[in-house]
Amino acid sequence: MAPPLLLILSLITIFNLPSLSLTQLLSTSYYQHTCPSFSQIMEQTTTNKQINSPTTAAATLRLFFHDCFIEGCDASVLISSTHFSKAERDADINLSLPGDGFDVVIRAKTALELSCPGVVSCSDILAVATRNLVTMMGGPYYDVKLGRRDGLISLASRVGRNLPTPQMSVTETINLFKSRGFSVQEMVALTGAHTIGFSHCKEFSSDIYNYSRNAQSDPSYNPRFAAGLRNACNDYHKNPTLSVFNDVMTPNKFDNMYYQNLPKGLGILKSDRLMVSDSRTRPFAELYARDQNAFFKAFRSAMQKLSLYGIKTGRRGQIRRRCDEFN
Repeated sequence: MAPPLLLILSLITIFNLPSLSLTQLLSTSYYQHTCPSFSQIMEQTTTNKQINSPTTAAATLRLFFHDCFIEGCDASVLISSTHFSKAERDADINLSLPGDGFDVVIRAKTALELSCPGVVSCSDILAVATRNLVTMMGGPYYDVKLGRRDGLISLASRVGRNLPTPQMSVTETINLFKSRGFSVQEMVALTGAHTIGFSHCKEFSSDIYNYSRNAQSDPSYNPRFAAGLRNACNDYHKNPTLSVFNDVMTPNKFDNMYYQNLPKGLGILKSDRLMVSDSRTRPFAELYARDQNAFFKAFRSAMQKLSLYGIKTGRRGQIRRRCDEFN
């Protein structure tokens, strides 16, 4: 006797479950019933933190990017090291991540645990905090799908050259983004995050001091700007925390001024300045420099895509009780 059609359809459904995109399990209304106060708590926490610490937005945006590019958007960067394991946050490139980014997540998690314990993941908190803060700074609003679970792995050894650095060539940076499914245009749009925030002097010191036998600084800098950077970073050996704004014109506003600065030699990092000299990236940098709406549209789309990269669901993750340690 042939098996009932309903049974056949059920078996097909079961065996096809693994092929479903993980992003289909996420929703913007994920916490609507399990944590109705989620959005309100997130809005209050991010607003209060940004008002009291104006560097929070840039810090959180950078933290989010550093999280997503290693194990995926799973809050692995928030884990603290132990005597037995050196976590992502203690990899050399992550030691300069500002504390305000970590702090806003901890504050939100604390408030959410009081309201709806054991429900909201740290990875969802970081994703929404980033979006809220970008919007507060004047940047584009974008929907954030929710339902991520927190990762179970955080190892400094996995960071390596898996994050872009100022010293990378355009080709290296393009290949790094390509390996994660991002196009050149998406890469240029995401780099626009440098419109807010700052860079430590040690990250570009080789470009402004004793650059070559014939030049004190990289000739791609505006000479007066390079002189100003040397003056601002004069004591960076004694004070490694010395830093300068990435966008010296409108540092506290999320806009397209960052792109307008690049052809003028006002880009802080070499990797940024190279974008206007490479034929693969220049058209997008020029487009975003003259059209802020085009930049915002591209940034919005790229951030939504980034926020879903490498997400964990089901048994591949957990809802941490504390964001800095595994359960």
